[in-house]
Amino acid sequence: QVQLVESGGGLVRAGGSLRLSCAASERTFSSRYMGWFRQAPGKEREFVAGISWSGGTTSYASSAKGRFTISRDNAKNTVYLQMNSLKLEDTAVYYCAARPALGGSYEYWGQGTQVTVSS
Repeated sequence: QVQLVESGGGLVRAGGSLRLSCAASERTFSSRYMGWFRQAPGKEREFVAGISWSGGTTSYASSAKGRFTISRDNAKNTVYLQMNSLKLEDTAVYYCAARPALGGSYEYWGQGTQVTVSS
């Protein structure tokens, strides 16, 4: 069983920055594709960003492109989401998730960390 633990959420003013971290419990972390998702109140969970096992390939939702950066440190079993120029609409619970490197569904999810952007 893979455990994912997010941290780094909080309250920030619009235009500010936050860096989320997601620490994985397993030694095979480096073989997994990792993603960040978010869910705002009353809305469905949506994809934010993803990163390949090597870190060489990244993918972003249009809402995140140019403002958010996903990265990973396989030596630390950790994936990060740097969020800059935050907007009110970025307020959500952010989740990290893991799936097999070659594709398929996200099998493991963290408990989420709240990000609140204020005006």
